[in-house]
Amino acid sequence: MSGTSPVVISMGDPAGIGPEIILKAWAQRRQSGPLFACIGDIGTMGEYARHLGLPAPVGIETLAAAGATFPRALPVLASPVAISAPLIAGKPDPRHAATVKACIEAGVEHCLTGAALALVTAPIAKSVMYEAGFSFPGHTEFLAELTQNRPIPGTRGPAMMLAGGGLRVVLTSIHEPLAKAVANLSAARIEQIARLTHEALKRDFGLDRPRLALAGLNPHAGENGSLGREEIDIINPVAARLRADGIAITDALPPDTMFHAEARAGYDAAICLYHDQGLIPVKTLDFHGGVNITLGLPIVRTSPDHGTAFDIAGKGVARADSLLAALDAAAEIAGHRA
Repeated sequence: MSGTSPVVISMGDPAGIGPEIILKAWAQRRQSGPLFACIGDIGTMGEYARHLGLPAPVGIETLAAAGATFPRALPVLASPVAISAPLIAGKPDPRHAATVKACIEAGVEHCLTGAALALVTAPIAKSVMYEAGFSFPGHTEFLAELTQNRPIPGTRGPAMMLAGGGLRVVLTSIHEPLAKAVANLSAARIEQIARLTHEALKRDFGLDRPRLALAGLNPHAGENGSLGREEIDIINPVAARLRADGIAITDALPPDTMFHAEARAGYDAAICLYHDQGLIPVKTLDFHGGVNITLGLPIVRTSPDHGTAFDIAGKGVARADSLLAALDAAAEIAGHRA
């Protein structure tokens, strides 16, 4: 293990459950599973470890030292920006934002240099980051900015894939009001996401002939235009062009009948047109183990499919299921890319 590049986990908001679930993930996987190291504040991680009754994390100077440390303690690479304001679990503070941002930036840089296999990001609170001047809608857009000058094979993202319970969904719109997502629906965006998903399923998941299901926008996929014409005027013409290029994709399917078990067996990923259309079925199938995967970047990035959970932070009750699934997914994707 000492000669293997680790996955890196950015600490996330230190007042949330990120530090706790990182430590719990280490405790469950220190004898097996992907090698990983945390990028964060060693003092903060040490305090959480003490409350959980776990061994104190060990600071490392380089990621190359993670393998030797991992069996006995969580390896922590110090954040380039230390926490300078008092920290109280469950009480977010915009003064911690500089540290949160620096951890993400460092994780990206280590992936770009090859020192890390992949980046897993622990949850951040966007509202808290915004108070400190953070100008991106979320992790996904920030990571796209940090990697924009690095080439990638195929279609550039970012796109958000959510995976859980045997279902993968990819969104054409992410964190937008529903009215805006519908108003901005375009053939170009659907085509970009479909091509990106097709390429990612081959490159990142090892599928030779990916099968895509395309969700409709309206009830019953428009009912031949009687319940809306987006399927006729925008969605289905895109699907026809993609099929002409050799991509296996359906016409618009009724969203209320495409996620049951028999329907899911017919495709490898579903293209969904707005946030809740994709996230509701994933979270229903696997609420605690869902994973957020960013497609179309030059680095591998995954994250737990949940937030900071300030209401339970510091109480020792947070579950690491989703983070463990994110670690496994990151290692799997990095393996396929290698």
